[in-house]
Amino acid sequence: MKTLILAAAAALCAATAPTLVMAQTPPAPALQVDIPELARVTADPTCGGKAALQQQHVFCVTTTQAGVSDAVDAYSAAFQEQGWLAAGGDNNLIVYVKRKPEGGCDGFQMLAFADDTRVAAPGAPAWLAFAAIPGNVCAAPQAGPPAPAQ
Repeated sequence: MKTLILAAAAALCAATAPTLVMAQTPPAPALQVDIPELARVTADPTCGGKAALQQQHVFCVTTTQAGVSDAVDAYSAAFQEQGWLAAGGDNNLIVYVKRKPEGGCDGFQMLAFADDTRVAAPGAPAWLAFAAIPGNVCAAPQAGPPAPAQ
């Protein structure tokens, strides 16, 4: 998990556009996770001015580029205490899952990003966006239609 966290922080400055895995229709469900308040982190309803994120059920916070790694570590520890497991991710994205008592899993994701129009700097703003993943994230992927006979 530390590798994913470090990868998220390292990729922060390289992130040009947030790409959460979101359902386009219907909107993604509301988050089913307690996102704690942290010092040096502030809620940002504008999600860094990203209109696509503002239109979805996404919760965003802002910090500095120097502080994003500590924020990711603190959030990950809090999520683990709530029973969430870091199940994967890529670069600036971490996916968390939690088994439901009735079967299946809930999931959400945390995306780190920066303003790609500004110079990367320790005091420059950085954001974390949290979004639910719709459906049962533990379900096996559905196979596509069979290939036609040749």
